[in-house]
Amino acid sequence: MSSDPQDDGTRAPRRVAKALDEVFRQEHARVLAVLVRDLRDLDLAEEALADAMAEAVVAWERDGLPDRPAAWLLTAARRRGIDRIRRADAGRRAASKLAAGTELLVHDDPYDPEASTIPDERLKLLFTCCHPALAPAARVALTLRTIAGLEEAAIARAFLVSETAMARRLGRARRKIRDANIPYRVPADHELPDRLRHVLHVVELVFNEGYLASDGDELVRPALMEEAIRLGRVLLELLPDEAEVQGLLALQLLQHARTPARTDASGELVLLEDQDRSRWDAAGIREGRALVRNALGRGTPGPYQVQAAIAALHAEAPTFAATDWTQVAALYGVLAGLRPTPVVALNRAVAVAMADGPAAGLRLLEGLADDLDGYHLYASTRAELLLRAGQPTAAVEAFDRALAAVGNERERAHLRSRRAQAVAAGG
Repeated sequence: MSSDPQDDGTRAPRRVAKALDEVFRQEHARVLAVLVRDLRDLDLAEEALADAMAEAVVAWERDGLPDRPAAWLLTAARRRGIDRIRRADAGRRAASKLAAGTELLVHDDPYDPEASTIPDERLKLLFTCCHPALAPAARVALTLRTIAGLEEAAIARAFLVSETAMARRLGRARRKIRDANIPYRVPADHELPDRLRHVLHVVELVFNEGYLASDGDELVRPALMEEAIRLGRVLLELLPDEAEVQGLLALQLLQHARTPARTDASGELVLLEDQDRSRWDAAGIREGRALVRNALGRGTPGPYQVQAAIAALHAEAPTFAATDWTQVAALYGVLAGLRPTPVVALNRAVAVAMADGPAAGLRLLEGLADDLDGYHLYASTRAELLLRAGQPTAAVEAFDRALAAVGNERERAHLRSRRAQAVAAGG
């Protein structure tokens, strides 16, 4: 233990709080993952870690900061977890086996409290949280709670639900893991591509909600984007040879780089063509482009790599007009083959419209009407292309459909403004 004889009674608590916060942010997922491995129960592992954090506040103020705070927390949490099992009548036999290091502690990498590092079990925990047996919303919430370490209240605020509702969602997910015996392991090689797809999709959903909030008064939620990027970095650290992991992180970095220019001083939406590109994050663009090149160089293109390549084309263009729209449209054609969804087809129609004129884009949109009926971005895209094609009356009708479906207030304000311009053009 380290100590400071000059502490005046207030410096130590501040130092302890700072140390705990740093350990929580940097090592929370790693410590929790080892606890899940050892205790075989996610709820119990989280409760034991919370107990250890509370214990640390007292012990570290009394004795000074430990040399290895994360190792101290892991040892304390593991002990607390065993104590909780012992106190539960139904778990008495399990506790004796756990304390003896048998049956429940079956793994190839036993934790040595004297070791300088903690075994990295985060990948197993990620695959558990993102298991396809869980509902998509539950996967997102559980990943943010266990891997990112966000409090339930913060996750609830991010997705505009009550804390009670989020607590229930997380509780159901944990019970599902326990009751369905969802394995705590990295999938076998033949399972990995499909299971990794679910993990990447969870990180994508977190980022997308931050990039364009589905509801509420804010267009973007930067904290969610940053958490998604942090999750992407964790994935890249754990799976450095997976090209799609690199592709997803590259895509996030390139899109996040435009954040400073996507809203004006009052928080209103600024379209890509009107953005001040000097405000884009040059460092994020450089890192994203490097990741794209590295990923595509592996010769196994996937949806995230192609999307990142599209984002890189936007980032490289000095102006909106200078964008290589022909190449963007071609890449969307490749993406449509890898991910044949109506939304991808919608984005391809926009790129084609920019390359070949609005009439070409409108022709492609005609085939998407049934699939995307009620989707506000389909209606708003159609409205914009109709306006560019010199059909303001039809554009007003399309803007009305978009306004009826949009949930975000900032998007609604932008659509109202564009509708007014269409009305003026038709007058």
